[in-house]
Amino acid sequence: MKSTLRARLALALVLFTPFAFGASRSIQPFDADWLFLEGDTPSADDPMLDDVNWEQVNLPHDWSILQPARKTEPSGRGGGYRATGVSWYRKRFALPEADENRRVFVEFDGVMADSQVWINGHPVGGRASGYVSFRVELTGFLKWGEDETNILAVRTDTSVQPDSRWYSGQGIYRHVRLVLTDPVQIAPGGLFVTTPEIAADHATAQIHTSVYNGSDHARDLAVSVQIFDPAGQPVGTATATTQAVGIGATVDFTASVAVPAPQRWDVGQGQLYRAVATVNEAGQALDDVATTFGIRDLRFESATGFWINGHNVKIKGVALHHAAGAFGAAVPLDVWRRRLVQLQSLGVNAIRTAHNPPDPGFLDLCDQLGLLVMDEFFDAWTVGKPSAEQGSNRFFLAWGHRDERDTLRRDRNHPSIILWSVGNEIHDTPNAPLAKRILAGLVGIVHEEDPTRPVTQALFRPNTSHDYDNGLADMLDVIGTNYRDHELLAAWQEDPTRKIIGTEQRQDLDTWLAARDNAPHAGQFLWVGIDYLGEADWPNLNSVSGLLDRTGRIKPQGYQRQSWWSDTPMVYIVRDEPGLPPVSRRDRSPRLVPNWTPVDPESYQQASLTVYSNCDEVELFLNDTSLGAQPKPADDSPRTWDASYAPGTLRAVGRNGGQEVASCVLRTAGPPARLIAEVDQTTLSPGWESVATITVRAVDAQGVPTPWADDLVSVKIDGPGKTVAIDNGNRTDNASFQGHARKLHQGECVAFVRPTADHGTVTITASAPGLESASIMLTAARP
Repeated sequence: MKSTLRARLALALVLFTPFAFGASRSIQPFDADWLFLEGDTPSADDPMLDDVNWEQVNLPHDWSILQPARKTEPSGRGGGYRATGVSWYRKRFALPEADENRRVFVEFDGVMADSQVWINGHPVGGRASGYVSFRVELTGFLKWGEDETNILAVRTDTSVQPDSRWYSGQGIYRHVRLVLTDPVQIAPGGLFVTTPEIAADHATAQIHTSVYNGSDHARDLAVSVQIFDPAGQPVGTATATTQAVGIGATVDFTASVAVPAPQRWDVGQGQLYRAVATVNEAGQALDDVATTFGIRDLRFESATGFWINGHNVKIKGVALHHAAGAFGAAVPLDVWRRRLVQLQSLGVNAIRTAHNPPDPGFLDLCDQLGLLVMDEFFDAWTVGKPSAEQGSNRFFLAWGHRDERDTLRRDRNHPSIILWSVGNEIHDTPNAPLAKRILAGLVGIVHEEDPTRPVTQALFRPNTSHDYDNGLADMLDVIGTNYRDHELLAAWQEDPTRKIIGTEQRQDLDTWLAARDNAPHAGQFLWVGIDYLGEADWPNLNSVSGLLDRTGRIKPQGYQRQSWWSDTPMVYIVRDEPGLPPVSRRDRSPRLVPNWTPVDPESYQQASLTVYSNCDEVELFLNDTSLGAQPKPADDSPRTWDASYAPGTLRAVGRNGGQEVASCVLRTAGPPARLIAEVDQTTLSPGWESVATITVRAVDAQGVPTPWADDLVSVKIDGPGKTVAIDNGNRTDNASFQGHARKLHQGECVAFVRPTADHGTVTITASAPGLESASIMLTAARP
């Protein structure tokens, strides 16, 4: 509803929402009840502006994904042909007079982009980058009391295009918080936990706390620290020595806490401790900050690659862009959690945040799931790139160091992070003097802010720009290179003291073997883990290089990767389907599909069959007749068979030591007869992060999936829930992600449902003309 009445109602809700303010730091979620306007207006920061024609929204909010893709959009192939431009957000709120002597900040996890912020008509800050978190201070421009209204206004601008690789999203697309502190406070990102000593029976947590004195007189301050174990039990305390802190000064405090019998954070094991630092003066608490951290040791070795907790581990990583299909850039954590767990099931143990700082909640998930992370800062320095000619290169010299430093301070307590990347395929490197000068500054900032982790860079054609032999590569702690793994190995052979890693790789077997068969090669990050919007030529809307499609469904190439990367026995059958077009203009390989239902059975005579498996032996059967057994090739190549097509059942059996440990069955499908539905979780709490994924499939009368069904499926919700997005993974389907219907693609579509209350039953019904409908139930429950 776009009306002044609704705006006044939103104001009333904010005014009467109680704030849980106490003596020390207070943090209030600030996502609800904003007003949004697409387009520019010269008076949007005017506190007296009428709100007519503004739309009420809650954050996070990506307004671009709500609109259809258009070939004429200036974002072009890089931005997925989605809308860009100027937008405004406004929020009314009140503050109690009791807190008038406190300092007030608003923290933005991400605003896309070139943001400017006003409070009550006064400019208070902003950020050029849309990926970097930032905060602004409102103190000095606020009105206090329940009868007084404050107006926060935010302008975003992405009208200069093309500006990002790849789809960036628009607006305030991550979370926002209101933070109140004492004038004496722990500085932003000022709590840093390291674990310099780790043994089986004990560890030492060293807590570094930067305290800022924003009061009008010098203070004698102390910092006390308490550590809690992964179960939430206190395990130790310490107090740093009292220090005098002058007016406007920032002073660092250090305290050490002994941790008995440490529970290690490790790959697949997200053991998280919690540290709470409290600033005290004469026994009175003035400010406190908490952070999670992990106890683990890691290192890169030139001869043997990556080590964590005394174990040599090959990094099996994927690059991920920050958006997620139908959600655009505003991605609930339940959606990310499902996708990350899917990737882990394929053997993935590491994520590269390509090519910009991610949502901090995404890093929390990686911490919890035990995923290693390469956190990347920049896709460009001073030189732009195709599909992003007007990107961060426009403001790198003005903002680069601050963006890097703020991101380091935000992220450095995440145990998942094992590497900092200061750039991806940087086009400055042909100008070696300039590039080396910039790189020295970026590496120096990392070493200053976080001496515990190494720095890398995803080098771009290093032999062409001579990065290996002009000294640039050796400025990095770990040399990263995109795609040219054999050149990277050659660089190591030239200097075996170098530590090396593949920072972006193709998905072919030869690339995997370059890492698998060379101990110095620490591992690789595939391009890419999940299909993403952008990097596609119209009418295609997204890339196709992912192990998962944009709905989170595992693709055949994902199962191939599982056969190389996973230790869990698996077997998976695909076959050629000559009637399908290539997946991209560069791809001329046969289309491989995981079904035994040809598009045209009459003309499909000879089948080329491929089986992905990590088992010692695989035997293939067609209608219970063996087509032969094959041992596992030493080079991990897939096993292949040729067979005359016959409808029925295709079955692969995987054996280890002569015992069946895995199997895969494909059956020929008849015409679609009904829909079936599956859900990834059945109980959800209300909230923006809570989303259930409902997968709808068409099957024949015997329940066999019908892979070529493209029926239009409608989704109806009964009870306290709503459909927040719907998708099918079809890169040429430009239907709205926000509707209640979607055509099946390869026999499937996916609906994303969120509860709207804290109790009750939600019934989701999927229907299509001529097919039997399917229903599934969710339970909404209090958190």
